[in-house]
Amino acid sequence: QVYLRESGGGLVQAGGSLKLSCKVSGSNMRINTMAWYRQAPGKQREFVAAITSGGSTNYSDSVKGRFTISRVSAENTVYLQMNNLKPEDTAVYYCGAIESDMDYDVLPEEVDYWGQGTQVTVSS
Repeated sequence: QVYLRESGGGLVQAGGSLKLSCKVSGSNMRINTMAWYRQAPGKQREFVAAITSGGSTNYSDSVKGRFTISRVSAENTVYLQMNNLKPEDTAVYYCGAIESDMDYDVLPEEVDYWGQGTQVTVSS
């Protein structure tokens, strides 16, 4: 079993920054792709960013140029640096782990393991 634990969410003013972390534990040797998703109230969960085992990254158009995904394999941790945050970035952010290497915008239904989520609120 694989366990994911997110941290780093909070309240920030528009234009500010936050850095989310996702720690992977358990039988994680099978994990190749790590990704971030978000879900705003009344909306479907949507893809934000992903990174493969080789370091290839993909971003949704809405965050491209503002968010950066990275991973430290030795720490089994993936990060999401979020800069120039906007009120429309407000959502619960989820970490997802996928056993295959997927070098594209990974759909939520393709995720094998999920974290519990962390709230990000951006005030105007």
